[in-house]
Amino acid sequence: MGTREAVIVEACRLPVGRRNGVYADTRPEYLLSAVLKGMIDRVGIDPKEIDDVIVGCVTQNQEQGNNIARIATLTAGLPQTIPAITLNRKCGSSQQAVNQGAQAILAGDYDVVIAAGIENMTRHPMSSDKVEEPEKLKELYEIIPQGLSAERIADKWGLSREELDRFAVRSHLLADQASKSGAFEREIIPIEVEKGGQKILVTTDEGIRPNSAVEKLASLKTVFKEDGKITAGNSSQISDSASVVLIMSREKAEALGLKPRAKIIARDVIGSDPTLMLTGIIPLTKRILEKAKLTVEDIDIFECNEAFASVTMAWMKEIKPDENRVNPRGGAIALGHPTGASGARLMTTMLHELEDLDKEFGLQIMCCGGGMATATIIQRIKS
Repeated sequence: MGTREAVIVEACRLPVGRRNGVYADTRPEYLLSAVLKGMIDRVGIDPKEIDDVIVGCVTQNQEQGNNIARIATLTAGLPQTIPAITLNRKCGSSQQAVNQGAQAILAGDYDVVIAAGIENMTRHPMSSDKVEEPEKLKELYEIIPQGLSAERIADKWGLSREELDRFAVRSHLLADQASKSGAFEREIIPIEVEKGGQKILVTTDEGIRPNSAVEKLASLKTVFKEDGKITAGNSSQISDSASVVLIMSREKAEALGLKPRAKIIARDVIGSDPTLMLTGIIPLTKRILEKAKLTVEDIDIFECNEAFASVTMAWMKEIKPDENRVNPRGGAIALGHPTGASGARLMTTMLHELEDLDKEFGLQIMCCGGGMATATIIQRIKS
């Protein structure tokens, strides 16, 4: 027996909807079951081969509560023998699902895992599951909203309002270019939903603003601090979507006659200062590169989640990647950040970027609420 490898066979996603947009009347269980079913139909795999379904979801209340992974697995028509789990590592939830799926395969426990993510933030607003922090936590740490953390990061790394807005415009222009050129078509599963009693077929991401400009963004009011720099324009969008990654052992993929597209070669997670909250991506990038015995220069594509422009820009100042390799098809500022679904969405986009550009190594990195970060490195398997 050679060393086991965890490989990605398929990765796809629904188009991302804006808050109060195309998915406003659609229950999240339907979005998740649609992406699961769409992926299985696309691959043509017998569902009986699936060992587990691992789903990231952040706001696990009401329709997103009650182990939504299990409910969506059943409503997608998968056999009742397939188990499912919903997990919450904040914004890194479905990246954690991918990493956990790979770990189970490498351990020899599973051969076929679905890692997915879901969040309908219109129907389940961020923090609607929140309670007041315990006094003990407040004694230990200064607890502030993420937006204020983003403000402090902008100040600490000397980022001006104009630089942040310019980065936001870049996100929209790159996403618009990718969307118009058809670059997202392979990764998107179209979905029919009802909105206001009308049936609509959703095929493209709803949040991209092709006419975004620095002058327009400059007119927006700051959200968290009167004399601050963080606005709705240079922050990720509140969004609704679902995404899915199919992971197998290499032997199983080949036995089923399916092409392994990339190998998951490193996984990592870290805790960081819960007040600054969003900076764990900096030490974690350095650590995962060491683990994989790679350098910043070796990475062909970086997908660094654009929670706020200041977060990605501070990371770029410290890590010094080639800017053209960072989020080459735009990021969450343009495409949106449906929290639980974003991890698998970034992985999906990164895999397709590596294939379309004929590149080899991709590094995905995400900051997570509460002061954490998740990371994954994949290596494309060239045929």
